[in-house]
Amino acid sequence: MSVTGITGLAGCLGRNDEADFAAGFEDGLGEWESRAAIGPEVDPADFAWEVGVSDERAAEGEQSLRVWNEGDHDDGVTWATHEVPVEPGRAYDVRVSGQFWSESESFNTIRHAVMRLGPRPAEVEADFPAVGVNSTDFGETPYGGLREPLWLAEGWREYAFEWTTPELSTETLHVAVGTAVIWEADATHYVDDLTVTVEPR
Repeated sequence: MSVTGITGLAGCLGRNDEADFAAGFEDGLGEWESRAAIGPEVDPADFAWEVGVSDERAAEGEQSLRVWNEGDHDDGVTWATHEVPVEPGRAYDVRVSGQFWSESESFNTIRHAVMRLGPRPAEVEADFPAVGVNSTDFGETPYGGLREPLWLAEGWREYAFEWTTPELSTETLHVAVGTAVIWEADATHYVDDLTVTVEPR
């Protein structure tokens, strides 16, 4: 397991003035935490991954979140997570969007983009939606998110989901973005211009 770039500020509310939470990673990771998980047949210590901030690619500005993981085990997910404050005792309509970078278009599904927003942080791969699921397609659910193929196009592509929340008893939600391993190949992706918009229902 490898973690890099855990310094600086999150860059919140600096990119999109209309968003309730925004991250462009211009000042590093700040309060973002990096995590990874893999199935029980593999020792987590044997799954190599990295999360950090890079100036190699950027959808906007100069930096983005870099997510790398190995593909040796045909399994594993790597992500970064951050708290998003909300007012408890209310239900909300939420939209989360972010730009993901893939090296090229591929007929093989090498990685999935994973995104999640919920009352508790993601801890294992099963905390993210199942393959092909986007909470936009459903009504009120316990958490929102998506799991959709990357490598659909060369360069940057927007991924987004909507979430209709139940009445929340917490004042903190947790947003997570990352990649899930599908193909036996190491892969690097970048995430940028992440926004969370929260509207009371």
